[in-house]
Amino acid sequence: MTGSNPAHDTLAFIGGGNMARSLIGGLARRGADTSRICVAEPVAALREALAADFGVQAFERGEEAVAGAGLWLLAVKPQGIQAACAPLLPAARAQGPLVVSIAAGIPVARLQEWLGGDLPVVRCMPNTPALLGAGVTGLFAGPGVDAAGRQRAEDLLSNAGATVWVAEETLIDAVTAVSGSGPAYVFLLAEAMEAAAVAAGLPAADARPLVVQTLLGAGRMLAEAGEDPAALRRRATSPGGTPQAAIETFQAGGFEALVAAAGHAARGRGAALASAGGA
Repeated sequence: MTGSNPAHDTLAFIGGGNMARSLIGGLARRGADTSRICVAEPVAALREALAADFGVQAFERGEEAVAGAGLWLLAVKPQGIQAACAPLLPAARAQGPLVVSIAAGIPVARLQEWLGGDLPVVRCMPNTPALLGAGVTGLFAGPGVDAAGRQRAEDLLSNAGATVWVAEETLIDAVTAVSGSGPAYVFLLAEAMEAAAVAAGLPAADARPLVVQTLLGAGRMLAEAGEDPAALRRRATSPGGTPQAAIETFQAGGFEALVAAAGHAARGRGAALASAGGA
């Protein structure tokens, strides 16, 4: 958040919920001047907590928060984003900001329509580990987003974790199915593993750390070993050993097909949200 243009130094958040808080916290940890961050949040308690914790400027109304801001982060639930955009229309036309949206299912064209012009819009799909700075965000740059705009969006979202750009907007639905929804898949696996451990006789207090650390360790191996998942699986699966017996059981139950079907269902729901948002 530096530069010669004051408007480009000012960042406006529309919505002050968990995701906005995680991004603001990341900016604060990196030494950003949080007094140049403006947040619009209708819930007084959230607004006051953001101001007290991070020193941001907090407002009840969006049009107050965006005044003079060169980058707007739309952190509003999809069903409320059209109403949130309506009062921002005059400022959007006057200021021509870069707009970054994390509202699931709302296409770039619809956001441009609601904000009254061909604004540069970056559409993003973060995931819940972003709240710990350990997330991953898929990003799509709409028409008119230049290299500088892409960099500004990436700099902002990298406060929540890794970033991956996709070339087509429809691929955001695939991002939603993989990383946006993926933490829930892992939690479901953890839930099932814990239940199986308890059923096998382990106390629940022992089952939890065994499962959690297993998933953490496997994730680190995926991130750090420099091998693809199939290679790591083969290396962890001795012929005739216990992992092989378990994996054969998974595969006999159609594990891969079930994961594929789950991803297809998530993509379909994402497309439906996009259609509803574009209605």
